[in-house]
Amino acid sequence: MKKRFGGQIWRRIAAAVTGLALLTALTACGGKPEKQAKGQEKAEDVNIVLDWYPNAVHAFLYEAIEKGYFAEEGLNVHVQFPSNENDAISLVSAGKAEFGLYYQQDIIQMVADQGVKVKSLGAVCQSPLNIVLSLKDKNILSPKDLEGKTVGYAGTPLSEAMISVLMRKVGADTSALTLKNVGFDLMSSMTTGQVDATIGCLVNHEVPQLEEEGFSLNYFSPTEYGVPNYYELCLITNDSVLKDKPELAEKFVRAAKKGFADFKADPDAAVKLLLEKQNAENFPLSENVEKKSAAVLLPKMESDSAPFLSQTESCWQENIDWMKQEGLIQRAPELKELLPAGSGN
Repeated sequence: MKKRFGGQIWRRIAAAVTGLALLTALTACGGKPEKQAKGQEKAEDVNIVLDWYPNAVHAFLYEAIEKGYFAEEGLNVHVQFPSNENDAISLVSAGKAEFGLYYQQDIIQMVADQGVKVKSLGAVCQSPLNIVLSLKDKNILSPKDLEGKTVGYAGTPLSEAMISVLMRKVGADTSALTLKNVGFDLMSSMTTGQVDATIGCLVNHEVPQLEEEGFSLNYFSPTEYGVPNYYELCLITNDSVLKDKPELAEKFVRAAKKGFADFKADPDAAVKLLLEKQNAENFPLSENVEKKSAAVLLPKMESDSAPFLSQTESCWQENIDWMKQEGLIQRAPELKELLPAGSGN
């Protein structure tokens, strides 16, 4: 998103977010609060920090809020937008939010090298969305074609390492590559010719967005060139929640799954709800783009073999081993540092 190598979605957060001071105001996204049933205890306020501005990948949250699934669990869920790249994980780790959405490989890196105290409750996307994207006339079809080119990225060490790994996989000369930190301007830096390609754009968002604007594109996934499958987004919480309020995590996950079921059953209705909740002034969404995004996302969010918010220890271990092998982390964290007891299989 991502998103990062895993965490590169954040790079596309519009710069306008920073000036909005959204972190100081919890934004309830479900419309009017659900009325409490007679005799029901007051709902518990719960905060979740998004990875980016609201888009189709967050539809399950909006559905769960709007349909009252969180309220049924006694939760009053507020959504926060991030103002910088690591808010979701840093605020959750610091106990300033109970839940967040963040990227598997970034979670591994921050737990391994910074001692961040968070754990993944489940995978939002079972496979990557992150791609290396370019305009069709650049004729970039594989990492080999990046020789002599300039690649835009958001300044993350994981992105730098990822490009190097991809090029080495095909025997390309990494010294013949120029990396350019373009911050949040991944799409515009490419369409204006500042860079030849970007890493960090997502197949479910930038691709339909740019195609709607009339651009012809080429792209490939890092997993085509030796990178193990990884979870694009994970639902995270902190150790305090799991220790002191384990039922809170269970309630949140239960309601989120119901929201996803509604999203899957009627994606057009979910997109309509998303459009109603968008921040049109700063983050305008296109109905056509979000519908195409939903079509890409749904089979990645759940499959016959991997239910929504499921995760496996093997996927986590494979990514830990690969990141250690490639020098992306200083040490290999144990699974118990990343997953709640009894999580995964």
